Amino acid sequence: MDEVEVVVAHSERATLRVGDVFLKVDADQTRIDREVEAMSLAPVPTPEVLWHKPPVLALAAVPGTTLGRLGGPSTGSPAAWAAAGAAIRKLHDAPLPPRPGRAGRSVAALEAELDEECGVLVTSGVLPVDLVARNRRVAEAAFRPWTPAFTHGDLQIAHVFVDGDEVTGIIDWSEAGQGDALYDLATFTLGHEEHLDDVIAGYGTDVDVDLAVIHAWWSLRSLLAVRWLIEHGFDPFAPGCEVDALKARM
Repeated sequence: MDEVEVVVAHSERATLRVGDVFLKVDADQTRIDREVEAMSLAPVPTPEVLWHKPPVLALAAVPGTTLGRLGGPSTGSPAAWAAAGAAIRKLHDAPLPPRPGRAGRSVAALEAELDEECGVLVTSGVLPVDLVARNRRVAEAAFRPWTPAFTHGDLQIAHVFVDGDEVTGIIDWSEAGQGDALYDLATFTLGHEEHLDDVIAGYGTDVDVDLAVIHAWWSLRSLLAVRWLIEHGFDPFAPGCEVDALKARM
């Protein structure tokens, strides 16, 4: 008999695995609806939707293994990382979904959110002043005009599955929508900067991939994530995770 595995669980959502079925329970019905819609539109491999009965979404497991995880070693070859880059490019070139996603927040809203979060990180003593200040300056490069693309919005390497050098599935689409393509590339390579060149090689050199903007998103995403992760039982101070990503910009 298959056991119930808790994949992730916090106050907003939980994911359980029973055999080859994943059950996603989400307090926000909008996120579940967005995920189902995005998977139906995305031109890349996604999990099969078995059934959808709010607040639960049942998905079939995708074949293959992940390229790795934040804070851990990469198990994928350079060719596998390049294949992931090609899949990301295919997504970004697809017709736009109907709504903005997490990567599509306005520059003004994002800058205000970042300034507020930096203030809290400093006043609460979570991070040193110089670390926050340096990364806030690096993050400035992300505040520029961008052309909307079909973005995943939470493209961690743990959400991309490969079999050999072929992408077999991309999971967790609840933050998908119109957004900044470089946000996806930065999220995917966060903590694995050594594979950025492989990803860009697969993504294609016929488009302008501004490395300063990717570095900015590494800093920005990490600054916004640290306190949330702590409050939800995760450890951004673990080796190779968000705080190390911030230190790398020093």
